[in-house]
Amino acid sequence: MLKFYMMRLITFILLLLGSMSAFSQSMYFPPLNQTDNWDTLSPTQLSWCPSRIDSLYLFLDQEKTKGFIVLKDGKIVLEKYFGTFTQDSIWYWASASKTLTGFMIGQAQEQGLIDIQNPSSNYLGSGWSACTPLQENDIKVIDHLRMSTGLNDNVADKNCVIDTCLKYLAQPDIRWAYHNAPYLLLKTMIENISQQSINQFTTAQVKNKIAMTGIWAVSNGEETYYSKVRSMARFGLLIQNNGIWNNDTLLKSSTYKNAMLNTSQTMNLSYGYLWWLNGKASHMLPGLQTVFPTSLCPNAPTDMIAAIGKNGQLISIAKSRGLVIIRMGEDANTNSANVSTILLDDIWQHINGLNCEPTNITPVQNEVQLIQNPVVNTLKFSLSSKQNYSTSIFNMQGNKIYYSSNINFIDISSYSKGMYLLQVRQGSNSFTNKFLKE
Repeated sequence: MLKFYMMRLITFILLLLGSMSAFSQSMYFPPLNQTDNWDTLSPTQLSWCPSRIDSLYLFLDQEKTKGFIVLKDGKIVLEKYFGTFTQDSIWYWASASKTLTGFMIGQAQEQGLIDIQNPSSNYLGSGWSACTPLQENDIKVIDHLRMSTGLNDNVADKNCVIDTCLKYLAQPDIRWAYHNAPYLLLKTMIENISQQSINQFTTAQVKNKIAMTGIWAVSNGEETYYSKVRSMARFGLLIQNNGIWNNDTLLKSSTYKNAMLNTSQTMNLSYGYLWWLNGKASHMLPGLQTVFPTSLCPNAPTDMIAAIGKNGQLISIAKSRGLVIIRMGEDANTNSANVSTILLDDIWQHINGLNCEPTNITPVQNEVQLIQNPVVNTLKFSLSSKQNYSTSIFNMQGNKIYYSSNINFIDISSYSKGMYLLQVRQGSNSFTNKFLKE
């Protein structure tokens, strides 16, 4: 009897190892020495209709997209460039590059160069902020990763890392605020602990390992990453495969990787270590202190994670679907990063509709349609269901400036010009639309 169970156990282990091997072999990685070569997969193999792909490209073109890629298990299934932009063109990642920094902090910790539970002053020196020594000592490296330093983000220059710009507002880890300056200090920490420039460290730890091109450069007062679209896709593929490029593990710590890609604090459930997370009960947005009672992108798979930057610089990864989506480009309406989350959700709605054959994926429709956008005097919207609903308007500082019930036309003639958020709540559903006041 013991021999029988031993044989069954051995058989089970062999089958498990075989399935793991088959899984690892199913992921494709483009070669390191031939960066222009990348295997492709025909959209027809995914039952994607050419006419619906054309509709997706038309939408992307209207949204001022420059480059767009979809990977399926590592292979390129869609790749499109718009206007004069080409495969060899360079563009900025904006805040999507935060995820690259977060990944390298994990590598630095693994190498014993940093401990994210230590005070930031261990790596920046004392007096790096305008806080008192006690307040400053309470801020840890992890707080920079999860946007919970408590430093005042209501400043004229959110990229200013001079000590006089970094003022105390709240205790760490009780307030989430999308504040660029504390994030930028992570790169300073990397340079201090490695005795290398951020470009040298990136080249040694990531670029050379996955044949990614690119460079950190300053734009509008912020140091951000610039690369080709395919290089952004390489980094997305690395994250999709859990920090492993082919057989080379660039980040081994499962503890750090799990923390990076899961809720990092209690205020914004949809934020990890500089990564955005889908499928959570609520989310917050850059520049706002409002908690929206919905997931980040209702049309995307619940396991989707994203790197999101100004003007729609996007890396979107859904392991359950085997997809990595890359979008580089401009935004026609505003510089607000909040618009990028709406664009990402719209892209996923188009991706869900590509199948020629019926699927069990049901796109989530926004039941609220703006009658006109931009708006001059009166904001009007239509709602599919006429049941009771409430309407709120938020400015880009997160302040609720309007509230009513069962009214779908609102006088905004006295509002200042700029971007606002309209939120309509109906029962357990909440719908959010951006609109521009002219």
